Amino acid sequence: MTTTTSRDRYGLGGVGETARWMAAARARESRRPDRLFDDPFADALAGPDGADLLFHFHPRHANDNGNPYLAIRTRWFDDFLTGQVTAGSQVVGLGAGLDTRAFRLDWPAGVTVYEVDQPAVLAYKQEHLTAADAVPRCERRTVPMNLGDDWERALLEAGFDPARPTVWFAEGVFFYLPEEMARQVLRNTAKLSAPGSRISLDLIGTGIFRLPYMREFLHRLADADSPWQFGTDDIPAFMASAGWTDVKVTEPGHKGSAYGRWPEESSPTTIPNLPRIYLVTADPAK
Repeated sequence: MTTTTSRDRYGLGGVGETARWMAAARARESRRPDRLFDDPFADALAGPDGADLLFHFHPRHANDNGNPYLAIRTRWFDDFLTGQVTAGSQVVGLGAGLDTRAFRLDWPAGVTVYEVDQPAVLAYKQEHLTAADAVPRCERRTVPMNLGDDWERALLEAGFDPARPTVWFAEGVFFYLPEEMARQVLRNTAKLSAPGSRISLDLIGTGIFRLPYMREFLHRLADADSPWQFGTDDIPAFMASAGWTDVKVTEPGHKGSAYGRWPEESSPTTIPNLPRIYLVTADPAK
């Protein structure tokens, strides 16, 4: 579904293609009069075939209303970051993709945002943001490394200070990784986290892989060379195995994560095998 130009020039496929789909979803949300956030750069990052990507990956939610979860998730991460970050904080986006928070959020003075992702994705983003005359609202440093490579060393070389508390975020990242790789990335993140650090991420439940109506969507992700690979329904145990504690878990529709878009308490935790999506925060276990 990517344009020939972007695929040939940047090698965008797989996660790069799904990143443009997410940008298209943010652009769609930004056009709503009751939008949960405003991303003025999303249209340019999605590319001219953004609407086609929305239909391709989610035909049922390709209209102006869209999939409510995508807007809820972005707003939830926005709220986490604006609630955690203070003057002089360092922030790290793992698998940052086409995220534009460095450009669209109001950051306190002295904040540095590090963006870790594949070199091709960050190059694509930089060219399109430059063309849009986008100016970051904080100090922004890119770390062009795959999460399966030595991204920690590259982050340190970019100026990251592991002795200072860090606010981490990973939106739409870990379910694309094999389970042990996801765990190892989180372990490495915990090792780099000074006391006072905190992380936010989203994880999917195993019911997503079992429900028949999810199969077509999962096939489309696999065809894009970007399959969802890992889910868990025991979030505290998984996070503990990766070096994180004080785990807080919510879901769309639960208190504080409905935003008027999801019927409150529509996914009771007592019902098994629902296609659950978890919004998670945690502290390093040190």
